[in-house]
Formats: sequence, structure tokens, C-alpha cells
Amino acid sequence: MKIKLQLIIIIVLGFSRLVDAQSRDNYNMWFQYLMSAKLTDKNTLTALSQYRSFDMAYDTRLFLVSAYVDYEVANEVRPAVGAMFLVLDSYRSDSSKKERYEKRPFQQVSLGGNIGRTSISHRFRVEERFISNPDEFIVRLRYLISLRIPFNRAGEKEKLYGILKNEIRMNVVKEDPFDSNRLTAGIGIKTGKNSAIEVAFINQLETGSTSNYAYIGYRNSFDWRKNKNK
Repeated sequence: MKIKLQLIIIIVLGFSRLVDAQSRDNYNMWFQYLMSAKLTDKNTLTALSQYRSFDMAYDTRLFLVSAYVDYEVANEVRPAVGAMFLVLDSYRSDSSKKERYEKRPFQQVSLGGNIGRTSISHRFRVEERFISNPDEFIVRLRYLISLRIPFNRAGEKEKLYGILKNEIRMNVVKEDPFDSNRLTAGIGIKTGKNSAIEVAFINQLETGSTSNYAYIGYRNSFDWRKNKNK
């Protein structure tokens, strides 16, 4: 446990120095909590909250809450429906802040599998974005590929795992269909049988700009089934 805490402290301090050394819009913080709960043998509820800032914590960039329910129609094939609410803060050219709100229903399909002991997943998502100030409606398509790489040997208790993700996002109707590409690389540190702390570096490329985030997240899972299969 001491080794885990020391590793977390070292990584957080390293990210802190990286963020402090960079200017706004180049390096930012990203905090997230994610939970998943089995509702039935086929249904899972996933919910998350997320906070992003232009500095270590106080200069708000984005806040969101999201939830969706999926259904396993075949092995490792899970369609889902969900919704998201966001508060978006950005800087104008005169350094004043602009706040926008967004309501975002979405539909998705997730596909899972393995390459050896590495788990791989694909997620295809369609979003309907209703944004205020000014009012705007955008349909966006997203494709995410994720790898979870075990660092332990086969048969050993898992303590650490690698995270590698890439997501491309495209607008359906817009002069420039490309929205952004997001690359994530990091590690997960198991804190319990069903929980983990994750730290990562996120690079997001948009048309004409690039944003980088130091990511710290916590995830855990629950089993809320009334009749659990043994």
C-alpha cells in the first residue's frame, strides 16, 4: 500500500510541475469519477462526473455529468442509450470568460475482445448536441478504441495496468467535419478488487489548436443484481 501511495504522489507532483510550467490552453487538469453497476445479467448502468480546469483546479474549463444503460445482445456486443449535461467555459480573445450549457442525448455500440491478455474495446457513438449561448445543434460521430494492458504476470494478482486510447470525433453537417482527435496514455493502480486510480496524459487535437491534460480519475464497480449468478 505504501508503494502505491508513493507512486501516486510522484505522478501527481510530476503532472503539477508540468501544468505550472505551461500556459493556459496548452496544459490543463482533468478529474473524473466513473462507476459501473450490474443491474441484471445483461444490463449495466455506467455513470460519470468530470471536471476540467485551465489550471490545477480553480479555473473551470468544463463540468459534466453523464449516464447510460447498455444491454448485451451478444457476447461482448453492447448497444446503449444515455444522456449528458455539460457546463462549458472558454476564454474570449479579450480574456473574459464565456459560459455555455449543453444537453447531449447519445446512442452507442461497444464491442469487446482480447489480444492475448490485453483487452481491446471499440465504441461507436452518435451524439445530438443542443448548445446554448448562442443556440446551436450539432450531430457528432465518435469512434473510440481502447487497450487495457496488464503489467502483472499470468496468475499473479493485478496491481498495475496500462491504458492506451484514441478517439476521433466528426461532425455530420458542418463546413469542417473534423471535430477533434483525442489520444490518451497512462496507468491504472488497483486500490481494491473493484476499484482503481488512473493517471494519464491526454492530448486533444482540434482544427487550429491543441490541448493537453494531466488526468486523474477514480473508478469502481458494483453488482446490484437481485439474483446474482454464482
